[in-house]
Amino acid sequence: MRKVLVITYYWPPAGGPGVQRWLKFVKYLRDFDVEPVLYIPENPHYPLIDNTFLKDIPNDLIIYKHSIKEPYRLASLFSSKKKTKRISSGIIKSKNQSFIEKIFLWIRGNLFIPDARRFWIKPSVNYLKGVLEKEGIDTIITTGPPHSVHLIGYYLKQTKAVNWIADFRDPWTTIGYHKKLKLTSSSEKKHKRLESTVLNSADKIIVTSATTKREFQKITNQPIQVITNGFDGNVSGNQNLDKKFTISHIGSMLTGRNPIKLWQVLSELLKQNSEFKSALQLQFIGVISDDVLQSLNVLGLQNHIEVIGYVSHKKALEYQKASQILLLVEIDSQETIGIIPGKLFEYMAAKRPILGVGPKNWEVADIVSDTKSGCIFEYSDDIALKNVLLDWFAQFQKGELSVSSKDIEHYSRRELTRKLAEYI
Repeated sequence: MRKVLVITYYWPPAGGPGVQRWLKFVKYLRDFDVEPVLYIPENPHYPLIDNTFLKDIPNDLIIYKHSIKEPYRLASLFSSKKKTKRISSGIIKSKNQSFIEKIFLWIRGNLFIPDARRFWIKPSVNYLKGVLEKEGIDTIITTGPPHSVHLIGYYLKQTKAVNWIADFRDPWTTIGYHKKLKLTSSSEKKHKRLESTVLNSADKIIVTSATTKREFQKITNQPIQVITNGFDGNVSGNQNLDKKFTISHIGSMLTGRNPIKLWQVLSELLKQNSEFKSALQLQFIGVISDDVLQSLNVLGLQNHIEVIGYVSHKKALEYQKASQILLLVEIDSQETIGIIPGKLFEYMAAKRPILGVGPKNWEVADIVSDTKSGCIFEYSDDIALKNVLLDWFAQFQKGELSVSSKDIEHYSRRELTRKLAEYI
């Protein structure tokens, strides 16, 4: 059985989507003759905690830890806990930023390159040299963001004869929030230089979308494999569906993810159809931005909203299976066409119709179309969106709203791990 060292910042009890990818890979790698050894921070600053993930960690998994110095603890001395938590989790407001938030963003973008976890790089490299020798490991895998984790892999490769695989859960310089970091021209160049260094130094690269693969192929000739995120467990629906016509969004509905046309269509249907008005309920499980709430209120939807907030992953899965419709939204930008939210695959496994709103040529649209798991619309669509909602509502009234999806088993975590093991 081949040993590999997996270097990751996010690990249970961290919550959110960032932890799940490698938690699930580690869960199944041994089934394919790969023995994972973990390296994680000893004292991380996780903005979200979910202890339910702990049960997925193999009991005899070898885990190495080393302390990390993070500036977010210092930031909390100068700002409210809420603002600090929002910034550290990547939630960046596009307007109405306070002076302190503007300062923090400038500092984050220009003084902490590639990110605020950069102080973990040097001590990790020194520590891991001994770990590699002790464990007899010749293959390392780094996963980012934070992309500073990839620099640990880069410097290890400079000093040790190792095979290095760099896994990008998200793009680096082309991700949506990158432009919001108030970067100077020199900082922008440094980010691009580091990105190029990593892509051209790693022996193999993994990405989560075909779009990111095409972007990276313009920078490097190294082999690139697309391994998407996925769902864990069995594909199964829920017979105990909500009595209301619930349209549920699971996860963070951040600034920029504000599908005004959808809200307008729902507002029109409330006025035109009394039965629709009695049945509609919008559920937001997770963080929702003030911009989105304001838009909903302006359009008269405030009495049909339930903001539940962050819940454990286990509870989120329960909400998914009980909902009538699952809402998936991405920022309307060319930069986001390759962003495939991890929850898409769990939505598919819940066997409920997916209603997506995103940019033109969004890669998600192909996946949803191929699996026949729902409908995806652009931000400008309204007539087609309204017709689908009316059709789904008519099925709901008859107790027949369902989805006949196909081939989603390819996105199970175990099958994706098989693909990973073959690539390793």
